[in-house]
Amino acid sequence: MPVTCKEEGRRLTAAVSGELDHHGARAVMEELDRCIDMTLPRELTLDLGGLTFTDSSGIAVLLRAHRRMGQVRGAMRVIHTPPQADKVFQAAGLGRLIRFE
Repeated sequence: MPVTCKEEGRRLTAAVSGELDHHGARAVMEELDRCIDMTLPRELTLDLGGLTFTDSSGIAVLLRAHRRMGQVRGAMRVIHTPPQADKVFQAAGLGRLIRFE
């Protein structure tokens, strides 16, 4: 599960591609944690434009990233969410916690 992180002026963008399921979720969480710890961003933008599938593991990844950003007193937003993933996240009520654009 590739995650590409890019930091620019205390703004971190993490692009996730491929399938986000129980096989790849741990690696994504670890990479996001590493990037957040290294950059201590004010804002995390999670770009899901390359995501082809997610299940409940994707919910866990988003919740963990949201919690980590709270720990560093930063904000988080999610962009380019594919329709299948959006259905999963909205059914779980993540739209009440996380900003989706």
